[in-house]
Amino acid sequence: MDFALIGMAVAAEKPATAAAWFAEHFGFTINIDLGWYVNTQHAGHQNVTLDFVQRDHESWPEATRGRTIVGTMLAFLVADVDAEFERLSAAGLRVVMPLVTEKWGQRRFQVAGPDGLLVEVLQAVAPDPQWLADNGLAG
Repeated sequence: MDFALIGMAVAAEKPATAAAWFAEHFGFTINIDLGWYVNTQHAGHQNVTLDFVQRDHESWPEATRGRTIVGTMLAFLVADVDAEFERLSAAGLRVVMPLVTEKWGQRRFQVAGPDGLLVEVLQAVAPDPQWLADNGLAG
């Protein structure tokens, strides 16, 4: 499959509020605001968009219309996760998983986003050689 854009639509109680949160903390720009629908695009990555749709709007799939988000996490791979942790903590975002270095080669943390959405910020780091060996990944 060849595609030109990767986007995600999120069911939101207040689409404009959710979009503003991503604009403030993660560098998205609000392009379209129809009240019930808000489109954002990342300033540094023109092929990455987040849309926010009023969760009870008729355009949202009927099977999940009106429901709160459960079990959805959006991840951002960054060059300096420690700096992002400091920046977002200082901004008052609620950290739901503290900064941790995982054996499989990630340094990451998670914050609570709007409308039940979780946001993970991570950086690739060298994996633990023993973990790689134990999981059949050592070469």
